[in-house]
Amino acid sequence: MSLWLSWFFFACVLISLVSTLVFSFRYRLQKEPLSRGLNAARMNISMGILLVALAMIQMLLFEESRVRTIVAALFILIGLYNLFAGVRNHAFYTRRIGK
Repeated sequence: MSLWLSWFFFACVLISLVSTLVFSFRYRLQKEPLSRGLNAARMNISMGILLVALAMIQMLLFEESRVRTIVAALFILIGLYNLFAGVRNHAFYTRRIGK
């Protein structure tokens, strides 16, 4: 089961890392503010998933230590904040573009 989990989290990290980079480049290249905001929101969602996946790797696949648990908890908190802010901003910019 550990091998399956490691491959799953590795795939999550790679996919979210690539999508974070893609949305970051799109954000920097866009001139229109609504498109920039939408790409920034997608980048935040991808980065949140990346941080949560990295925290899960630290918590589930390696032996426990106090420092590792604290770092993983911080990654989860920051990742969930990025995920929440990204979803909120994505809904805001999607509504603004639809009008």
